[in-house]
Amino acid sequence: MILALIGCEDSAAVERAQQHIRDIDLPRVQALIQQDLENHQAGVVKAAAKLAPGFALANPTARESQVRAALRILQQPKRGIDEFVASPMSFLAAIGLDGVVIARDREPDRMAGQDFKSRFEVVRQALGGTAATALGEFYAEDPNAPSSWSILFAAPSLREDKVVGAVLAGIPLSRLAQRLSRQFRVEQEKGARVWVYLYKGDRIFHWDTPTQVDALVRDPVARAKALAASPAGYTEKARLQGELQAYGVFPLELLGPDVGTIIFRTPK
Repeated sequence: MILALIGCEDSAAVERAQQHIRDIDLPRVQALIQQDLENHQAGVVKAAAKLAPGFALANPTARESQVRAALRILQQPKRGIDEFVASPMSFLAAIGLDGVVIARDREPDRMAGQDFKSRFEVVRQALGGTAATALGEFYAEDPNAPSSWSILFAAPSLREDKVVGAVLAGIPLSRLAQRLSRQFRVEQEKGARVWVYLYKGDRIFHWDTPTQVDALVRDPVARAKALAASPAGYTEKARLQGELQAYGVFPLELLGPDVGTIIFRTPK
């Protein structure tokens, strides 16, 4: 009888954790991401406006140097753009009318000289006069290394109502997952353990998560099958070191197709 009662208590605790994931954790993840999207969409428009005079410099060397310095200043507290303070973005770059990167905000600068217009639709839209946001894929120098996915924010720079260039910012999904995990860690009640993952296709992005939890949520085939049966998302029970745990998998349409979050919560 005692064992049966313990089993019922464990099951009830897991069900409460699943409900918490659906009703509280998921809306919080969505709200944090939405706020980041809005901040960076507004910030890149401001950056493009501030950077517009730099595109007029005729000397390519001077232009690259001054634009890079300006890109750094735009991210500094007090001197820069409020929306970029404590930002998880990994780069801020200036792009010429030809679609080629003039400079990014740090050195060594592997982006300078790359044709981003041909690679990213958001850059094409910005150079056409329209700010845009979308996911973009970056490939590693090592052909055997995995690519990375970033949320890209692009906006046109205008002088006298004419496009003179564009500004591009990027938030890697790995950094966004880190930001979410840190925020949840701050907000949780003492003793509660929550880990937040992001996924894109069969890839998962996470930060400071236990390897045994990674193994439980990693299977892309099982995830795709479950999402096919429940496209709005689902919750599951799992055993970790003999104890019942709860996690949920939910698409994040605000980030694009085949992107979502996995929230793992230990019952209390």
